[in-house]
Amino acid sequence: MVKDDCIFCKLANGIIPTNSIYEDDDFNVILDAAPANRGHALILPKQHFDNIFEVEDEVAAKIMPLAKKIAGAVKAVTGCDGVNIQQNNGPAAGQTVFHLHVHVIPRFDDDKFKLVWNPKSFSDEEQAETAEALRAQLG
Repeated sequence: MVKDDCIFCKLANGIIPTNSIYEDDDFNVILDAAPANRGHALILPKQHFDNIFEVEDEVAAKIMPLAKKIAGAVKAVTGCDGVNIQQNNGPAAGQTVFHLHVHVIPRFDDDKFKLVWNPKSFSDEEQAETAEALRAQLG
């Protein structure tokens, strides 16, 4: 399904021109229009999924191998020192466009672009309780 009011559906399906770097039946990979660094790419499914919770397993299974392929090309072209693979789900996680997408961000030792969080501490008992609840949820 493609949503008429989704900008990423339009980008993924060639309705709006992009700097596309790779395309297959399921995905269009484009350069980000507001990149963190040169070579910053977005993996866009051609079908609309709001987030990771809605994506079909068959499509999800193809994302990481594609991210690996794109990351290798980005590293070869940009000479970057590392690569972030980032995917956000929901406003609390930083998602601003509600069409599943994966960022492939080339990183350089001196780029001053940081993805950081303030580490929290949980007791061994809290960690064990959380692990037990997650295992139960996963079946």
